[in-house]
Amino acid sequence: MSTKTASSAQAWPQLPFEAWNETYATLHLWTQIVGKVRMVQSPWVNHCWHVTLYVTTRGVTTSPIPHGSRTFQIDFDFIDHQLTVRSSDGGVAGFPLRPQSVAAFYTRLMEEMDKLGLGVSIGILPNEIVDPIPFDQDETHRSYDPEYAARFWQILVQADRVFKTFRRRFIGKCSPVHFFWGAADLAVTRFSGRTAPPHPGGIPNLPDWVSREAYSHEVSSCGFWPGGGPIPYPAFYSYAYPEPAGFAEAPVEPNAAFYSADFREFILPYDAVRQAESPEDTLLAFLQTTYDAAATLGKWDRAFLERDCDPRPDSQRRP
Repeated sequence: MSTKTASSAQAWPQLPFEAWNETYATLHLWTQIVGKVRMVQSPWVNHCWHVTLYVTTRGVTTSPIPHGSRTFQIDFDFIDHQLTVRSSDGGVAGFPLRPQSVAAFYTRLMEEMDKLGLGVSIGILPNEIVDPIPFDQDETHRSYDPEYAARFWQILVQADRVFKTFRRRFIGKCSPVHFFWGAADLAVTRFSGRTAPPHPGGIPNLPDWVSREAYSHEVSSCGFWPGGGPIPYPAFYSYAYPEPAGFAEAPVEPNAAFYSADFREFILPYDAVRQAESPEDTLLAFLQTTYDAAATLGKWDRAFLERDCDPRPDSQRRP
């Protein structure tokens, strides 16, 4: 294996769905618990942007959360495999990430937060999951393979940086690159500026008004998802809401990408990116061509919403 190929394989590791499915299911629920803590303590932000998590150099974080006159944050560390709570007055608490039930994780997190005087009450029913088990009663999901948890995070690191590169040319309203714990996907969303028809809702265990708030305006959204159901493998996705006529038939790159009628979005298998000569260029081509299809067919004012160059003087740019 060449140095270049070995480096790429390390940055874009394999993530076979079957091998880590149980860890994924457990970790997904753990992130929901932590995300709900941020949600109940944070001021509302349009499209539910106040609930998300963010990729860090060691895992994912809530970012600072208000609690009275203090703030705190919760961090998943997928290098040392630790869950840490830190408060703005210097308090630190936490516990190891290891095989444990969702109920045990929930109880331990609440105990560690109480030690710091950070009592929080959250809704204990998972969202966007069929037949959910309350967090404090879930002894079913209890797997944690540190190797695969770290691989998942490493993919989020790569996706996060490529999504941020893709985001830079759009000067209209655009979301941060953030992790939505409802479906466990890392996403970035562009807005046309026009209102959208009411979303039909129907997402399992998610109030329809939340979906309608999230999709109150026209979007072109892309992201990374670990997979499930009709897509039993990790994948990148891109969709438009409302979907313009002809979107499903639009030519997109690379050739491995396809339109999923089940999800009404374009899908690019993660392995097609991982195995490409240039994973970054392959992923950027997918993001750009699917956005082109959404914006052109949707008649967005692209001249107003986009720019072609970096606005900084040459002397202030970095290679």
